[in-house]
Amino acid sequence: MEKLPRRAGISLQPQHYQEILNSQPDIGWIEIHPEDYLGLGGASHFYLEKIAAEYPLAMNCRSLSLGSAESVNGKHLQDIAALVERYSPAQFSEHLAWNRWQGNYYRQMFPLPYTTESLDQVSFNVRTVQNALGRRILLENPTRFFSLEEEFSEGAFFAELVRSSGCGLLLDLTSLYLSCLNLGLDPFKELQQYPLAAVKEIQLSGHALMPLDDDYILSIDEHSAPICKPVWQLYRETLLQMPAPVATLIEWDHKVPALRTVLDQASKADQIMKELERKAVSEVTS
Repeated sequence: MEKLPRRAGISLQPQHYQEILNSQPDIGWIEIHPEDYLGLGGASHFYLEKIAAEYPLAMNCRSLSLGSAESVNGKHLQDIAALVERYSPAQFSEHLAWNRWQGNYYRQMFPLPYTTESLDQVSFNVRTVQNALGRRILLENPTRFFSLEEEFSEGAFFAELVRSSGCGLLLDLTSLYLSCLNLGLDPFKELQQYPLAAVKEIQLSGHALMPLDDDYILSIDEHSAPICKPVWQLYRETLLQMPAPVATLIEWDHKVPALRTVLDQASKADQIMKELERKAVSEVTS
């Protein structure tokens, strides 16, 4: 099912629908959040059908609450499954987080403690979703703001989750970088613990800083700015450690700029992938 090209893709935004159709820019693929397309018709589906006919499509879900102790909402999963069947995306992903409790949904996705109990519950939820969709899904690492009492590092937790559920990993390098800033960790050292062979997509985005009352500055994944230099450096290092490059998303969901600005970020990711591939080939042939 993993048919996304080893290129950069962009998150699809309504303000860019017509321009993408008119200019057909050179982008590898597009990503949507399926929650934005659960209606059966309307302008969103009109444009998505046309754009998806031109570019490979990925879906990044935000509402299945795979980290919830209440398991997965069966009706909502049916709705998501119907959308997947309608568009047959090349890739489907969801976040390692929870946002549903006692029948209530929350806008924010909350992290969970990395314990054996959590691992068992998330593995069960992932298998439930994979059985319903008839495909392997990818799990995305969240941005973390504080430490919890845990049995695993995040990377080790993902390694166990991949083993126990058969899922793949969507490695959000911005979230990894921000989590390490918030928790006082080294992102380059933390990267060593992730199962990089299971990574089928990388995600890059901008972020924001939130000053708190005690003069502490929290780093948040706002997806509203260009990608910062340290994340680009982490991206290079990640590609060097992976068996091969993978599809890379430029995510820009808030304060969305002109399409050209987003495409410039995608072009930079493509250039880095090509540069490292040429270097690898040169080292093999020399």
